[in-house]
Amino acid sequence: MKTVPHDYYLKFMDVSVFDDILKFHSKTNFTIHKAVEPITSLHFLPAAILEQLTGNELKFYPDMDLTIQTPTIEHLKLCNPLSRIDSCSFFPKQKLSFDKIKKLISPLLTKTSSTYKRGYPSGGALYPIEVFLCNLSENITDWPCNENILHLLPQSKKFEIIQCSADREKLIQAIIPSPNQIGSPNIAIVYAVYIPKTIFKYRHRGYRLAHLEAGSMYMLIDLMSKQLQLPNRVWSGYCDNMLSKCLGLNPTLLFPLCVQLIGGEQ
Repeated sequence: MKTVPHDYYLKFMDVSVFDDILKFHSKTNFTIHKAVEPITSLHFLPAAILEQLTGNELKFYPDMDLTIQTPTIEHLKLCNPLSRIDSCSFFPKQKLSFDKIKKLISPLLTKTSSTYKRGYPSGGALYPIEVFLCNLSENITDWPCNENILHLLPQSKKFEIIQCSADREKLIQAIIPSPNQIGSPNIAIVYAVYIPKTIFKYRHRGYRLAHLEAGSMYMLIDLMSKQLQLPNRVWSGYCDNMLSKCLGLNPTLLFPLCVQLIGGEQ
């Protein structure tokens, strides 16, 4: 079977493992809606405490001088291809060609036509992360269809059109709810885990591997964005249920783990 239908994996999925993961994952969902805004809060930490706890390093023996007395480690120079640029804090309205989008996601494809191996590691070669490209802007030239969501087929090196995704405003509201100070990114890359594909072999462990894989993928896109001179940032301020609904797929089987926003050409 060269092409496996997505629901074929359901035959091999342990329902008890699936129930465990579904219960846990639902607790990680981020719900953003005007109806619940007055009664929800992420935390109650004051700004001073947040500043103290953000961006620091962790020492296990803070009261003991156990650091090795050698010259400090040199950081990567900005010109190094592995040195990433800062995450974009505001996306201005810029043009972006579809041809450049295809170059952007090229690290996620299979490396050759004779292998299933892709440009990033995957535990057991399961590749449970599905990638969706979401058109958030009118400034993308040569977008190939009327729908606004494309599903990446990394082995075929093509895109699958997601049906009923023409409502761009609905898509933007699911990914970047108002009010926000992020500006106008051109596309959003959604990294979603298809649960039956990740747990049939490694069970609960597969769920962890899927998160690690998503991180490998968005780091590759981050570095590729630098090469193409496109601003980007990893984004978690979306509503899980609204985004799953926009993707038009079963929200109990396909979980959006992460979104990466991409801006236009500088």
